[in-house]
Amino acid sequence: MLTRLLLAAALAVAAVPIAAALPVHAADPASSQPTPATAATSGWPPGNPVVARVNGVELHLADVKAAQQSLPPQAQKMPIAQIYPMLLDRMIDGMLITEAARKEHLDQSPEVQQRLKLVEDRLIQQAYIEQLLQGAESEDKIKTGYQKFIAQKPPTEEVHARHILVKTEPEALSIIDQLNKGADFATLAKKYSTDSGAASGGDLGYFTRNDMVPAFAAAAFALKPGQYTKTPVKTQFGWHVILVVDRRVKQPPTLDQARDQVSHMLARDIVEAKIHQLRADAKVQAFGLDGKPLAATP
Repeated sequence: MLTRLLLAAALAVAAVPIAAALPVHAADPASSQPTPATAATSGWPPGNPVVARVNGVELHLADVKAAQQSLPPQAQKMPIAQIYPMLLDRMIDGMLITEAARKEHLDQSPEVQQRLKLVEDRLIQQAYIEQLLQGAESEDKIKTGYQKFIAQKPPTEEVHARHILVKTEPEALSIIDQLNKGADFATLAKKYSTDSGAASGGDLGYFTRNDMVPAFAAAAFALKPGQYTKTPVKTQFGWHVILVVDRRVKQPPTLDQARDQVSHMLARDIVEAKIHQLRADAKVQAFGLDGKPLAATP
């Protein structure tokens, strides 16, 4: 029942606006048709048959597929056989709403025309950027970009530590005294620590110096594995007792691990360079909220 309600909500938000657009099969029937191989794994049948006619306007399978791909991720994961009837109904509803709106000439209203212009501009911008990036990502450029990427991520020292957080210095001193007598750190953390990680024995995992407040980081990075602070460490959160479990040097990610990040970095650099060129070749005047000219940006 919950799944059906979630799907209904998703369709209500996503499917009707899609149905208001032009059917995708009218633009490029071949591009939207699943191949026999993909049809077997995706649940979509082959071909692009008509799945509905609404006052003579045909709705094709490719339109339903496009609508399904624009649903929220949770709904997209559902088997197409399960969501198809409701998805098709919502698309038909959308077509009827669009038809009714056109009969009232709402598509010609200045407000709708303005919105259409904004959508058109965004689609054109997207197409231009996609064209700009076509072929720009060769393996050589990825490797060069990777060297630039890891230059900004040198090997970094990390510490794996546990801590116990208490409100007062006497409490922290008492805990240190118990540790000196052989008490188990994790057990004391579960018993005394006010930190949210108390249940896991105060385990903080690995962190760098910059991940922690200065006083905490200085104390932790001064310890060797197996050592704990002999005096309490005060921060704005309270009083800490810290145990270092391990130390390591974190190496930069490999090329395969960083490939997506490097790809995004290259795309960003290409787009920014093109925008810089376009601005250099254009005459741009910008004005503030008061209508006065703003200072030119470099």
